[in-house]
Amino acid sequence: MVTGWPNLASPADSVFYFILGIALTFLFLNTAVMIYFLIRYSRRRNPKPEDVKENLTIEILWTVIPTILVLLIFFAGWKGFQYMRTVPPDAMPVKVTARQWSWLFTYENGKQDSVLRVPLGKPVKLLITSADVLHSLYIPAYRIKEDCVPGMETHLWFLPDEIGSYDLFCTEYCGVGHSAMITKVEVVSQKDFNDWYEGEKKATLATAAKKEAPGQKGAELIQVKGCVACHTTDGTPKIGPTFKGVFGKEEIVIRDGKEREIVVDEEFIKQTLLQPELDRVKGFPPIMPSQRGQLTDKEMDEIIEYIKSLK
Repeated sequence: MVTGWPNLASPADSVFYFILGIALTFLFLNTAVMIYFLIRYSRRRNPKPEDVKENLTIEILWTVIPTILVLLIFFAGWKGFQYMRTVPPDAMPVKVTARQWSWLFTYENGKQDSVLRVPLGKPVKLLITSADVLHSLYIPAYRIKEDCVPGMETHLWFLPDEIGSYDLFCTEYCGVGHSAMITKVEVVSQKDFNDWYEGEKKATLATAAKKEAPGQKGAELIQVKGCVACHTTDGTPKIGPTFKGVFGKEEIVIRDGKEREIVVDEEFIKQTLLQPELDRVKGFPPIMPSQRGQLTDKEMDEIIEYIKSLK
């Protein structure tokens, strides 16, 4: 249901066009005066230079007018800022966790996704934090941007007023994978959103007697938990080793500056998820964050089963 709150792009754009209008007006006036002076006071017309006396009226005008304009710009910006920070009481809260180098969106019912899915016409309040370093969430279509700070929760809100898919970027340099830290805001109808929001529960009830394919849950988890930001499933190395064919493979790892050879098994994968700094695979940077508290034992088992299936 549309609540009557206009698109956040409206006040931001209004201030932008107001300032742009002032700039273009003075560009035109200054250019016109310059051309007039060039012609009116050219050497041909005025071969003998003369002193120009002060003009109190002009000096007052060029002090008062810019002051008024600056105050008007401040007032317009302040009103826009107040509007952008005043969250509607019926806004839907979504927790946002930024991490190197992906996004995690958590809804009130515990559902998680790497894409921000929202219903049309429903204000959305984003409760933002970071799992590692400083990031910055930016949705250009809604003119909103907010820092994601470790150990701190910031917020912003927007009103999805048109069905479609919109870019969501990180605009704070956060490491080697910064440029790939991109996802989407998917605005859908209320019905489609409700189907998705309650989809897992409905699917569970509908397929209670049907056995899930091995690794299927793990395939979903590596997307939602952001593993694919550093690892691939097609055999191509990225920031981290590829998952394809890695299970059972012999790898050289570095511990305390010394190299040793290990076999990638369930124990090693769990250890890497919880203590990635302990053994680093040779040839890859030591940048993987610990997943302690981010993954349950069951989720780790699901991911391991999926990695096993990638022969």
